Amino acid sequence: MKIVRALFVAGYSSFYFDDQQAIKNGAGHDGFNYTGAPVTSGFRAVRQAGECVSVLLQLENGAMAVGDCAAVQYSGAGGRDPLFLGEQFVPFLEKHIKPLLEGRDVASFLENARFFDNLQVEGKRLHTAIRYGLTQALLDATALSTNRLKAEVICDEYKLPVIAEPIPLFGQSGDDRYNAVDKMIIKGVDVLPHGLINNVEEKLGFKGEKLQAYVKWLADRVKQLSPDASYRPALHIDVYGTIGLIFDNDPIRVAQYIAGLVDFAGGLELYIEGPVDMGGKEAQIECMGKITAELTRMGSPVKLVADEWCNTYEDIVDFTDAKCCHMVQIKTPDLGGIHNIVDSVLYCNQHGMEAYQGGTCNETDVSARTCVHLAVAARPMRMLVKPGMGFDEGLNIVYNEMHRTIAQLKAKRSAK
Repeated sequence: MKIVRALFVAGYSSFYFDDQQAIKNGAGHDGFNYTGAPVTSGFRAVRQAGECVSVLLQLENGAMAVGDCAAVQYSGAGGRDPLFLGEQFVPFLEKHIKPLLEGRDVASFLENARFFDNLQVEGKRLHTAIRYGLTQALLDATALSTNRLKAEVICDEYKLPVIAEPIPLFGQSGDDRYNAVDKMIIKGVDVLPHGLINNVEEKLGFKGEKLQAYVKWLADRVKQLSPDASYRPALHIDVYGTIGLIFDNDPIRVAQYIAGLVDFAGGLELYIEGPVDMGGKEAQIECMGKITAELTRMGSPVKLVADEWCNTYEDIVDFTDAKCCHMVQIKTPDLGGIHNIVDSVLYCNQHGMEAYQGGTCNETDVSARTCVHLAVAARPMRMLVKPGMGFDEGLNIVYNEMHRTIAQLKAKRSAK
């Protein structure tokens, strides 16, 4: 079956673009907004509205496949592509991509996904957000044209077993790191809270004392609000390199501090994401490796998660092969074509690295639902609840899509 028409529609994503470096530098708050001037190229303000572009592919049978081009909240940071703004990219898509889509056969998802993921226009690969949205739409097109679920298409083309079981879900709090935790506990999310520890003075403390207090509060709150004593969520906290800032990126001192956090965790499993940001991949791998080695030497159960400078499939392979951490975040929009997400999860699973299929609050309902199908097929250790920072809305989208998919897979299996 072929694509007969391609449409591109600019819209809003579910959160905002934030200038990470300006925030790390101490940008102030004015209500929900940040104050001060942006420092990352392309930003008009420290915080500005998130944007997306929907890709609509009409098929010969009249079905309309959908994918959303979206980029991460902290665009332009940690080696990522710059801001993705609809007004800039819709004309580009109309001129360069539409002619390549219309008339294209959608029988094979992987063939089409790899074509657009490797495509160069005027000597450059497409923005990661474009590759992300295009391949979502192409997966949907293949599924619609063959009467399969998107998870089934992935399993069939990768020759993976169809496992009709849920993936653990990881809730993110944004700056509402107390009220959101209550919501997560009440709804029994598997992993919490992300925490958004992106500022030393306000959130970490110059000696790390504020994070210590927060970890203790988390453990105490789980005990207080848990509907069942058997509920033992993992704690996963993203610190955006701020621990490195207070300890001069000294891996030994960073490791000692991180190891000490377990004393506040109440016996809950603890993951620390992005303890340092060394400004480049090689330096990041080296420093993360030293921290991990020191944690191992100390016998610490705390696990490190790689995020910054681990953006592409190739990066994930390099971090995994270096064994410089315990888990890598597969930050879905950063990988471009969504087949790279599947490839990354499978590589981690095959090489002893815990895979966290993440993403960003700044995605859309369409991209989040697609990511559910990728996770059900590829089986990462956990998946991020997204989009948005309200938690409830993201959980509704991801949890319900996952369980609808699982129910359909079970029904198909029982009908055979």
